[in-house]
Amino acid sequence: MAFTSPTRPTGKHRRPSKARRAGAGAAGIAGLATVGVVGTLASPAFASSGEQNRVHETGFNDAFGVSGRLSETLDQQAHTQVIEAEKAQAEAQAKETAAKAKLEAKKKADEAKRKAAAEKAKKDRAEKAKAARAAEAKRAKLSGYVLPVDGSHVSTGYKTGGGMWSSGSHTGIDFHAGMNTRVKSVAAGEVVEAGNGGAYGNNIVIKHKDGTYTQYGHLNSMSVSVGQTVTAGQQIALSGSTGNSSGPHLHFEARSGPDYGSDMDPIAYLRSHGLKV
Repeated sequence: MAFTSPTRPTGKHRRPSKARRAGAGAAGIAGLATVGVVGTLASPAFASSGEQNRVHETGFNDAFGVSGRLSETLDQQAHTQVIEAEKAQAEAQAKETAAKAKLEAKKKADEAKRKAAAEKAKKDRAEKAKAARAAEAKRAKLSGYVLPVDGSHVSTGYKTGGGMWSSGSHTGIDFHAGMNTRVKSVAAGEVVEAGNGGAYGNNIVIKHKDGTYTQYGHLNSMSVSVGQTVTAGQQIALSGSTGNSSGPHLHFEARSGPDYGSDMDPIAYLRSHGLKV
């Protein structure tokens, strides 16, 4: 029995397989590309055709141009950001420097004001002390008497009672005075005692022209000696706390004689010579 191969109908063709179609497509594209390149090189007329140029333009050149411009833009933005950051840092540093300079200037100005105020206060005190001495000198010239301590006040009165005194009461008055305060003779006279006075510590007794005496006790140091003449307001000693004393001050007495027990009211005595006590 004879077998015959199947035959295809005349004029009829099967659709190529997918593999064949893909291969043909690739070959066609390659051929087109080759034709295009060759045509471009071989045929100036064909290459100049706008239609052919459009056919062979792939878009890569445009993509590269856009990419380049984008890169330049990003670089410019980054550069701008760096400049802005540096500018902001410089401005911050400038502000900080200015703030420090302002604070330093304020400290210097405050210190200058403080020094000026202290200097002014010192000058004012000196002027007041000078005015007080001038006023005292004027009073001394008129009355011949001054207070024994400048700018002081009576801290313990006459005849104040207590166990501090052997007689049971205060025989004079105490003027408030810190250690080494200037002590002056209340009037002109002659020094009749200058040395250790027992409970009085270092003390000075002066006889005045009217026959009365004044006594200055608990002195830290003395600058006059027995037999020396003094004037009203002359410095004779520095105050202290020698003898029977609880602290620096000046013990002052007015007496009718040179010895202990001849005391009289010192406030009345000073006021009788025009002094305010």
